[in-house]
Amino acid sequence: MKTCDILILGAGSVGVPLAYFCAQKGLSVIVIEKNASWGRGQNRAAIGGIRATHSDPAKIAICKESINIVRSMQEEQGIDIEWKAGGYLFVAYDAERETAFKNLLKVQHEAGLNIDWIGPERVNQLVPGINMEGLRGGTYSPEDGYASPLMTGTAFYKLAKEAGAVFHFCETVTALKTQGSQITTVITDKDEYAAKLIVNAAGADAAELASLADLEIPVHPDCHEAGVTDPVERFMVPMLVDIRPDDKSGNYYFYQAETGQIVFCITPKPQIWGKDTDNTSGFLPHVLRRMVALYPRLANLKIRRTWRGLYPMTPDGLPIVGYAHELDNFLLLVGMCGQGFMLGPGLGKIMAEVITDSRKPQETQYGYIFEELSLYRKFEGMEMLK
Repeated sequence: MKTCDILILGAGSVGVPLAYFCAQKGLSVIVIEKNASWGRGQNRAAIGGIRATHSDPAKIAICKESINIVRSMQEEQGIDIEWKAGGYLFVAYDAERETAFKNLLKVQHEAGLNIDWIGPERVNQLVPGINMEGLRGGTYSPEDGYASPLMTGTAFYKLAKEAGAVFHFCETVTALKTQGSQITTVITDKDEYAAKLIVNAAGADAAELASLADLEIPVHPDCHEAGVTDPVERFMVPMLVDIRPDDKSGNYYFYQAETGQIVFCITPKPQIWGKDTDNTSGFLPHVLRRMVALYPRLANLKIRRTWRGLYPMTPDGLPIVGYAHELDNFLLLVGMCGQGFMLGPGLGKIMAEVITDSRKPQETQYGYIFEELSLYRKFEGMEMLK
């Protein structure tokens, strides 16, 4: 049987940064991943946005930490991940959205987020040629940005390996043995493991993994599609987000990557539950119609490819972060709701600090995160900026 301090189940957007930060603190770390390499689940389907612009204080704090980590990657680690602080711009074309965004600013400012309301003229400066008809303005957070998910995942994998973390790929967890309030043994199709702490960072497979320990968690994946154009000269700065729904979709968002491509995604309506990652014929016609109506300058760009990934959703659009009451050595970092790439770095650093703190998680400076994102909350409503 292999033993370690921290056994992480899942080598994706959350598991790999966590492995790095835990190994950096001197903990022995093993990561088990069913796929052939890191980031082969939903990390490679991410479009690259990293924002602290949320409506929940816990998510704002985690993503502010993520931004601090990612934007310093090249300077501190010498690794280029194509980070650009282009900001996020949530536009409003009706009174309902304007009022909601302005009301939310109080929460965001109290959480330390650098964000403000800007008028139509400033919006047009940031995204020249945007449809001005009915535009009321928007909220703009200039410190948000975007990076390459593949390059970022690889950077954390490299750093984790250098810090001493051990990765086992092409290995599937088949059973979790428990005794009392502890998971005593993790059994895979290749080996057996014991650890002081076992972390569920399995993304879209998180619920099935938890069920091996007879623990039910409300995480259910739904399907989202994205695409990318050929690169062109830079003509826009921020990630542009329109949260107005129509009969077939909710919000949609796109940005121009550091290397010139426009990367885009849309939220289907109704949600498409399951794990089907095959492309559909309906995605491009619908998303492009909405994008071009908002920003006509996109009309002549050439689409390079599309893909489909999974959002491991919770009922309220917020992740689950914390220890299972039934199993006190089982840490849940699950239900990222399609935002694992932006939450992962900050969450990894914060959790490593909590894990190595002698106090209970609720007694640390991050206690409110465990309270807000607990498995045992009521799961009421839906995060506004999901």
